[in-house]
Amino acid sequence: MKLENTPIKGLKIIKTSIFYDRRGFFKETFQNKLIKKKFVFDIMSYSKKNVLRGLHIQLQAPQAKIITVTSGKVMDVAVDLRKNSKTFGKYYSIVISEKSDFSFYIPEGFAHGFLCLSKSCTVNYKCSNYRDEKSEKTLSWNDKAINIKWPSTKPILSKKDKNGNSLEYFKNLKK
Repeated sequence: MKLENTPIKGLKIIKTSIFYDRRGFFKETFQNKLIKKKFVFDIMSYSKKNVLRGLHIQLQAPQAKIITVTSGKVMDVAVDLRKNSKTFGKYYSIVISEKSDFSFYIPEGFAHGFLCLSKSCTVNYKCSNYRDEKSEKTLSWNDKAINIKWPSTKPILSKKDKNGNSLEYFKNLKK
């Protein structure tokens, strides 16, 4: 396993080895020696094609995340909402599938979401903090100031995700 940088400081690709044989494959997804962070909470979500989940962030109880797709294919997106970052408001997207030889590391301070590109998908998250509903906020998936190039213009959204906040809202938050 090794870490690879992305264009946004802090976001990392965790390159893994996949070992195939006649039965299928075996893949390691995390080694603590690479990312020296304590992960206390694991989540798994299942989605149908064209479901968009996000873009979510916890403000008072921030979470670092490691994203691994165990079934299907997604477009995964992280938006930098770190106040003093040179890349505040910028996003990075990557397509991840069950066949990918990597996971995606997202540090605290980023809004995160994904769009299911396959018939269905299962996404596993490793989180560095427990879910704190009171500190959870949603960034609008289609905010023109961010201009994410989603491959769908009419995704399936939850009520919460339909009513996300603008980038301007996060810019004006007091720390």
